[in-house]
Amino acid sequence: MEEIRDNLVARIAETEREGWLGEVEGLRVSLAGAEDKLAQIARRTARALVDLPVPKFRSEP
Repeated sequence: MEEIRDNLVARIAETEREGWLGEVEGLRVSLAGAEDKLAQIARRTARALVDLPVPKFRSEP
């Protein structure tokens, strides 16, 4: 997904450089979608990580 985002950024720069202004808006919409998806992935990953303590065993008397 990061690769897709990076590719969209490069394509937007290219279309602006070439003066293809009609293409820019569509690519920006796609870029916003890719960035939203990356944010969703980051939120899910952050929620999935849980810090559990190492179990301690009781010694037998």
